[in-house]
Amino acid sequence: MNLTNMPSYLSRPLTFLGLLLLSHACYSAYEHSTLLTISPQSSSLKPTATFSLPPSASLPLDISLETILSVIMICAGLVVGAEELKPITWRAWAGKVERENGGVGPFQGLEDRLGFVDIRAKRKEFADWVRDQDSDGKR
Repeated sequence: MNLTNMPSYLSRPLTFLGLLLLSHACYSAYEHSTLLTISPQSSSLKPTATFSLPPSASLPLDISLETILSVIMICAGLVVGAEELKPITWRAWAGKVERENGGVGPFQGLEDRLGFVDIRAKRKEFADWVRDQDSDGKR
């Protein structure tokens, strides 16, 4: 089953149905665990003070399957309704963002380097200074 060919208008109802099934599965699991804590000797059917399940007690298969199915439905609904994926390469993505924002890219803060020393510029200044010192010394 290819989820990418599914119409996007089905994403919200599919997600909602999955959430509804998940809430039902959670309530069923709660109800099942509550029924296990009720003492069979008690005629008033009040829960016991201690919450101890027998080691062999586990959720019934239908509750487990309902939970798994609902999570799969929720995931499928979210995937189908997701936006278009961004390009994988950072350069292409940054270029697209820069074109959309009028020349301001996502890495503008890194390019401005506020509070950092521009090593390349300082190295160039130093190289120029050394050349000037050499040329002054040879004259």
